Amino acid sequence: MLVWFILTAASIAFVVSDSITNGGTSWVQRMAWILVTLYTGPVGVFMYLLACRRPFPEGHNRYTTATWKQGLNSEMHCLAGDATGIIVAASIVPVFGLVNGWDLAIEYSAGFISGLFIFQALMMVGMYNGNYFKAVRKTFFAETVSMNLVMTGMIPTMVIFAANWPGADDPMNPEFWFRMSLASIIGGIGAFPVNFWLVKNHLKHGCMTLPGTDGPAPGLGHQSPEHTGSASMHRMVHENNEQQHDSVMHDSNMSEQKDGMAMHTLSLPTMLLRISCTYLLLSGAVWMTALWVPIRF
Repeated sequence: MLVWFILTAASIAFVVSDSITNGGTSWVQRMAWILVTLYTGPVGVFMYLLACRRPFPEGHNRYTTATWKQGLNSEMHCLAGDATGIIVAASIVPVFGLVNGWDLAIEYSAGFISGLFIFQALMMVGMYNGNYFKAVRKTFFAETVSMNLVMTGMIPTMVIFAANWPGADDPMNPEFWFRMSLASIIGGIGAFPVNFWLVKNHLKHGCMTLPGTDGPAPGLGHQSPEHTGSASMHRMVHENNEQQHDSVMHDSNMSEQKDGMAMHTLSLPTMLLRISCTYLLLSGAVWMTALWVPIRF
């Protein structure tokens, strides 16, 4: 654990420094990577180097073009928000002395609230012309399916370690923070496939290169929310996407058109079906965990 915490501190220092001196993405994306590295240590910085860090001037756009890299960057918004809420809740609930089932329910709720209302809707509201409620509505599906897969990985890790590792359920002990780091890593692995699918099918944005840095990342149909008010930056986006519409997002029943790189939406029955499938996976993870450690309410 000591080695892990030392590597985590070094990883955070590197990502923070690199975000300041070599940033090619919006502050939202950089904050997500910093938080994920805080929770996942050297694993987080490795993924940052692999999928997000600008390797050389004007190289960020080309470096992050691959769909799997964009999917990984997309997942960082979810994992940063969800893990923040879960870890904060997990560090508080021991005070109340609740049974583990209620602990998990509170942690899930905190993760979902943090992920949807802060790290998705609030931080991405610039993409929706400042309309926060529209941002909540547009990101609800992606956040829900991604959150459920994060918790599918985190719940078995948290519960089994807490029950079998003395001190791992007490936030005053280093074992607690090491347990949460492991849970965040497993949760991130579990949620990557759905984030890859979301980005590949234009249901969620991927990695956005700051306009004026390298130009917009291809295939996303988005620009950084930090620059939505700049006419010159809009022109740079248009030069790279000649047929892109003037507004950043357009309401549509089936898609939001962007030069053939539309951000699509699914029909309500399809969304409900896919959300139900992720809840089934989450329920299966809880059931399997209960075979090892009883989960009580």
